[in-house]
Amino acid sequence: MPTDLAPEGATPTLDTQPRRIADFATVGDALDYAAQGSRGMNFHDARGTLLRTYPYAELREDALGYARRFMTLGLKPGNRVALVAETNPDFAACFFGAVYAGLWPVPLPLPTSFGGRDSYTDQLDVMLQSSDPQLFLYPEEMESFTTDAAERREVKAMSWEKLAEQDQSDAPLPQADENAIAYLQYSSGSTRFPHGVAVTHRSLLDNLRAHGLGLKVQDSDRCISWLPWYHDMGLVGCMLSPMANQISVDYMKTEDFARRPLTWLDLISRNPGTTLSYSPTFGYDICARRISSQSKPSERFDLSRWRIAGNGADMIRPDVMQHFLDIYGEAGFQASSFCPSYGLAEATLAVSLMPPGEGIKLELVEEEKLAGGAPAPGGDDRPQRYRAIVNCGKAVEGMEIEIRDNEDKVLGDHEVGRVLCRGSSVMVGYYRDEESTAACLSDDGWLDTGDMGYMSDGYIFIVGRAKDMIIINGRNHWPQDIEWAVEQLPGFKSGDIAAFALTSDSGEELPAVLVHCRVSDPGERATLHAEIKERVRSITGISPIVELVPPRTLPRTSSGKLSRVKARNLYLSGEIQPFEIAA
Repeated sequence: MPTDLAPEGATPTLDTQPRRIADFATVGDALDYAAQGSRGMNFHDARGTLLRTYPYAELREDALGYARRFMTLGLKPGNRVALVAETNPDFAACFFGAVYAGLWPVPLPLPTSFGGRDSYTDQLDVMLQSSDPQLFLYPEEMESFTTDAAERREVKAMSWEKLAEQDQSDAPLPQADENAIAYLQYSSGSTRFPHGVAVTHRSLLDNLRAHGLGLKVQDSDRCISWLPWYHDMGLVGCMLSPMANQISVDYMKTEDFARRPLTWLDLISRNPGTTLSYSPTFGYDICARRISSQSKPSERFDLSRWRIAGNGADMIRPDVMQHFLDIYGEAGFQASSFCPSYGLAEATLAVSLMPPGEGIKLELVEEEKLAGGAPAPGGDDRPQRYRAIVNCGKAVEGMEIEIRDNEDKVLGDHEVGRVLCRGSSVMVGYYRDEESTAACLSDDGWLDTGDMGYMSDGYIFIVGRAKDMIIINGRNHWPQDIEWAVEQLPGFKSGDIAAFALTSDSGEELPAVLVHCRVSDPGERATLHAEIKERVRSITGISPIVELVPPRTLPRTSSGKLSRVKARNLYLSGEIQPFEIAA
């Protein structure tokens, strides 16, 4: 079989090795098999230049070496190893090395632009406290960022460059157990009280198999990714799934994508095979906005072989996806390539996937019915006020989905309620947090996702997060609706607005909106402030609190989502300082 469907110098797309769709008992078994072929990982710089080819065979050899070094350091099965999740071969080898040694790797986030060094140190501190690792690994150039947090928690810390200098134990590796914990995944919940999701080998492999079957993996598939490895979509969807399904991957770092997002599309264009690549909505938005109005996408890009353009990890914005299609359709991108999905770390990753080729499908849902839990529209009358809700596909193999009301009654089609799921890939629980586990996971295995949605003919439609709901005068409002309304004003984009509720001195709930402001003229600011206030008042029926804040002020979670909870807390604490508005 030819092995030339790959960028020059990279691991091949095609291989003679028979493909197995993640039908392994443990992560180590999966890597052992992938290493028998010639596929692997490929690391590129911000311009898309290939820096390092890393076949799975070489990854396995390095991982086994690190496993024996961990044993030399005295680490025992069940010990935790925290790792800063840099997108490079060192992290991959240390992660799999920890798994081979029976340890529990704990991927930790990289620094973000918001908050600076102190904020990052605090974030590491709470995650180290939660996971209680016996070893903390990081890239050498990040030593100044990591040592403070390690010293606070009295955790042994070293760079992976130093780890590579350790002797290798000659003791036999521990026998892997498919029901043992494979790793801890920190969900994008509270930064102050992070939740470490305990993922077993069995739950991981079941989800990876469901992922591969759901995407109908083909021999000519190749994955392209810029997603961070500390988030479930990046780690599970774009590192562990390609390995377990024997797919070659081309990586660029997340920070390189932020600087040069169109390199992502360059990498896809250079791929002669068919392509799997995923992004939250904001990734497609950035690429649609970044292309120059003078440029012709068809002259630079060829996106005709992009088979699966996955979308998940946040609310899917149909207007953004349409804009991307409008821009890049001339470069061969097809609407049917869009693959909406729904998932969360507590379910390992995937809960539902849109069947390949069906693209994005919408339903127009009246806001009153969304907020009140009444049936979604089924008739021909178009509601006066509605929201377009994206179809997120069908439950993956081995997963059940139910919609329930607040009394746990199972609801029928087109009835909005709480989204619950059950399956073999649902977590065993949060690490050392029985209270939080019991709050979302029932004795019979049903996980309350914290999301709201409804079912329609076997498809799941996600409406929003239950905890983000804003209740004004007894009426429910989704913050996404308020934010979207403000975004329609000129000069705004997704992520510029955070809507939440504040309690007045009288105990009344008031809508509050923080808005990134790029206008410097005081008069123009005052006009903008008034326009936003009127726009929000028209939706909520009450005069809101509107604050204009400097660009890049609103915080995001480690996965890049807007954090409304953190924005509210920073505003109340005075850490977010709004501009003064002239009377």
